Amino acid sequence: MSIVLLVIGVILLIFGLEAYHSASSDVSRFFTGAPTDKALWLLIGGLVAGIGGFLGLAHK
Repeated sequence: MSIVLLVIGVILLIFGLEAYHSASSDVSRFFTGAPTDKALWLLIGGLVAGIGGFLGLAHK
């Protein structure tokens, strides 16, 4: 289960970084100073899943 969480975390981080550097996120950052909500949720979800998976592997 920990390996699955770690892999999902990495995948979400990759998608989050791509969404963060997308054109719509650039426009959002220009007008609001923040990237799109989708990019933020993907990055946060990837970080949480990755940390959970890493801690699960480190615990064993």
